[in-house]
Amino acid sequence: METGIVKWFNNAKGFGFICPEGGGEDIFAHYSTIQMDGYRTLKAGQSVRFDVHQGPKGNHASVIVPVEVEEAVA
Repeated sequence: METGIVKWFNNAKGFGFICPEGGGEDIFAHYSTIQMDGYRTLKAGQSVRFDVHQGPKGNHASVIVPVEVEEAVA
């Protein structure tokens, strides 16, 4: 899994972008791929781990795991 920081996330629209830690293009993030209980959302500046898949309009994040949630579960 890769790591990055949430650039922005729009709760009303259910998507946003992640800046990958290693640099490069921003990664599209959709709420349906966020791995957490309850309301699935991300906050700007939040650390996340994710897998990347090529989509029709660029890279998409899948299996997004907020780092704070991952550490709390471990």
